[in-house]
Amino acid sequence: MTTTTGTDGRPPVMADVARLAGVSHQTVSRVINGQNNLRPETRERVQRAIDQLGYRPNRAARALVTKRSATIGIIGSKLGFWGPSTTHRTVQSAAREAGFSVSAVSLTTLSRDELVDAMHHLHDQGVEGIVLIAATDDAVAAARSEEAVVPVVVVEGDPLTSRWTVGIDQVGGARLATRHLVDSGHHRIAHLAGPLGWAEARAREQGWREVLDEAGLPWTPPLRGDWSARSGFERGSRLAADPDITAVFCANDQMALGLLRAFHEHGRRVPQDVSVVGFDDIPEAAYLIPPLTTIRQNFTEVGRRAIEILRAAIDGTDGPATQIAPELVVRASTTRATGEQP
Repeated sequence: MTTTTGTDGRPPVMADVARLAGVSHQTVSRVINGQNNLRPETRERVQRAIDQLGYRPNRAARALVTKRSATIGIIGSKLGFWGPSTTHRTVQSAAREAGFSVSAVSLTTLSRDELVDAMHHLHDQGVEGIVLIAATDDAVAAARSEEAVVPVVVVEGDPLTSRWTVGIDQVGGARLATRHLVDSGHHRIAHLAGPLGWAEARAREQGWREVLDEAGLPWTPPLRGDWSARSGFERGSRLAADPDITAVFCANDQMALGLLRAFHEHGRRVPQDVSVVGFDDIPEAAYLIPPLTTIRQNFTEVGRRAIEILRAAIDGTDGPATQIAPELVVRASTTRATGEQP
């Protein structure tokens, strides 16, 4: 971007943009305020002038004119889970690209009271909408209680209980993972599930059950972790004691990491004795021993769609719940079951 100042060395103002683009001051204002009653070529000419001059609108003045703050809130957590943390970054980036200022709140817990307090804090700052990155039942309940004040988009929420939601097709991802193991000849496929209060955990468990039922294979109640590698190790020690289990679908990669260590310590080789599939495709997944087969989530697209839905909601338009297709990434932690021919 080329930054240009006014003729007297001052920072560029709206009049400079209008002069360079060959349009009126009012037309520049319409472009900046996101109004749609302009020809595309006019909008592009004004945007080129803005970029060339390096003009930055005065947000305070804009808010006085439009009665809108151009600010949104983002609520996440400090729990350190890779998926929500990555989503937080992509939502924040997409919001800024869309012209919003961002006010972010990170919570130490995800209790309903703390979530509601965070929303009230953001309301006091005059945000136009909120993106809530916490797919717990308490988060969805808090979102529904605050929808009358400003729109609240829930990332990875249950589309049946959230008015505005966006996320990865969790059931579909679990089906991809489980189908990969079934197609590899595995008949005893265990599931290391996430916490029951998370919509994502329930959806991934549902996909696992569906595929096993369709294949006519037995399943036993899943062992449940808390998304951490430690819980994966602890539950993995129990799974390693069952010689009939030849495959495990883990609800996230961190638990799969702990599971791999548990199997190693109990003499169960991966993938020769037992295949393992995770979920998320964390950056370390390709460098584990063995490299982890997993489900990749497109968090960048989640962030972009979340802001699209929020903008529509702010403008009074209800968009449908959005689910983004995941991708199976096959690596060395899975192989065909013993005795199965390729």
